[in-house]
Amino acid sequence: MAAVQLGQYAPAEKILVHVSDTHFLGDGAALYGAVDTDQTVHRAFEQLHRSGIRPDAFILTGDVADRGEADAYRRIRGIVEAAAAQWGAAIVWVMGNHDQREPFRTELLGETQSGGVGEPVDQAPVDQVHDLDGLRIIVLDTSVPGYHHGEITDAQLEWLRAVLSTPSPRGSILALHHPPIPTPLPLMSVLELQDQPRLAAVLVGSDVRAILGGHLHYSTQGLFAGIPVSVAAATCYTMDLGAPDRELTGVNGAQTLNLVHVYTDQITHSQLPIGEFVAVTHFPAAYVDQLAVLTPEGRREAFSRQQ
Repeated sequence: MAAVQLGQYAPAEKILVHVSDTHFLGDGAALYGAVDTDQTVHRAFEQLHRSGIRPDAFILTGDVADRGEADAYRRIRGIVEAAAAQWGAAIVWVMGNHDQREPFRTELLGETQSGGVGEPVDQAPVDQVHDLDGLRIIVLDTSVPGYHHGEITDAQLEWLRAVLSTPSPRGSILALHHPPIPTPLPLMSVLELQDQPRLAAVLVGSDVRAILGGHLHYSTQGLFAGIPVSVAAATCYTMDLGAPDRELTGVNGAQTLNLVHVYTDQITHSQLPIGEFVAVTHFPAAYVDQLAVLTPEGRREAFSRQQ
């Protein structure tokens, strides 16, 4: 059923599902011996299916696999492709610090060896551009092989500058793993994106409307170079921001994914908690249908007036 406009804003032009830090292990092993990473992702996509939301794309902002194992990449690819196929949605994969470039390219992107038999797959940063009917998704690989902090090379910045030199009809969204915003967790600050002013200099004045990131394992928002930044919490485990000062504690709970609604003049970012919860109030879809046939004044009288 077509979306009904009950307020001032028309329905979103694009809906993106922002997933991060799935951290799959080979052979379906539990992360830290405690977290069933596959089950959480399955549950999240089942909730999406029940909701009736029709996403245009799935964007996974890194740490897709915990150790870069080929089997882990094949499993998450199978789950995401099956979900995306239900809606004909695009899939955008982003490298994280736990990912390994060679299996990432072969297992997720379907790339073959760059040369003859025995020659390695391209080990260069996995930077990409995707077009969603004029909405440009730019993928920037901030991973540093052998380390967990983030960096962007001079060559990558020049590439990004060249891409942004031509605006896209619906603007651009930048997707990377290490978000360019502060974190209140001291140890995570060590693993932040380095030399952020260099990236800001490229983004200022561009058509980038939002920056999507992961890495932190909790949902947060900020502003970078005048651009809104939205971080999706991990689907595997989340950081406890209420842990004792200066401690870093991951917990098996509070997992979410983000819904990104792209409108003509703005973008919203919403958190979708993963799991089953007790409903305490409920208005059925039939009630929305009743309001849809009323005038704006009638809707306010029916739903806004205090009883």
